[in-house]
Amino acid sequence: MVWMVNQQVTRGRRSRFWGVALLSWLIIMLVTPKIPLSRRNHLYADMRNFLGVPNTLNVITNFPFLIVGVLGFVLCLGGGSFFHIRLRGELWGWVLFYGGIASVAFGSAYYHLRPDDNRVMLDTLPMMIAYSSLFSSFILERLGERIGLSCLFSLLLLAVLSASYARAFNDLRLCMTFQLIPCIAIPIMTFLFPAKYTHSRYWLWIAGVCIIAKMEALADMKIYRANKYIISGHSLEHLCSAIAPVLVTIMLMQRSSRFQRY
Repeated sequence: MVWMVNQQVTRGRRSRFWGVALLSWLIIMLVTPKIPLSRRNHLYADMRNFLGVPNTLNVITNFPFLIVGVLGFVLCLGGGSFFHIRLRGELWGWVLFYGGIASVAFGSAYYHLRPDDNRVMLDTLPMMIAYSSLFSSFILERLGERIGLSCLFSLLLLAVLSASYARAFNDLRLCMTFQLIPCIAIPIMTFLFPAKYTHSRYWLWIAGVCIIAKMEALADMKIYRANKYIISGHSLEHLCSAIAPVLVTIMLMQRSSRFQRY
């Protein structure tokens, strides 16, 4: 009887979650104008060339993603014991997260060597995969393994579909929304649902860092001018975004189970 009640609660939570997600997506698509790909999207404040490398700082500031991504990926492949990962579903999510972070280094660096519409998805898609895995791992921790795994595969599929939609219909709204929603949802859900592990405050810091990084990207030229043309807002976005997986790694190393979730 208890098992049947738990199953009904789980299904109810899952239905509410996907209902809210779908409603949010529909509202955003209805109230926002189309955001087309444009040549202006590829014109960054700092386009300096050092040692023959185009857009040097925008390229090399992706290197921290490679270090953190490879380190986390290797530690996860060791079975997850170093990170106190208790469930196999969690392990899949974190392996994909760190794999996505490492892929950002290659995709973003390749894109910034010659920014254009043909390369931009190589920059965007790995980050969307990382966001998918991060958000689904958070959901798994808060709402249970079954919901988390269903979100993982659904969000990965949605990431690919969003990138395909952007290319096919020349509209970046889905890609931008996809990266924005976890930054908003994680802080809200942190207070609404109990955590399985300790050190859950790190989730708030991770979301905060991601939001700051997006703000730095929007203020690309203003930041570049403010610091006397030393480093642009976009390069700072790369460095700030790389802090998020560092915080994730620290959280996974330090946390411990609060209670057993069934």
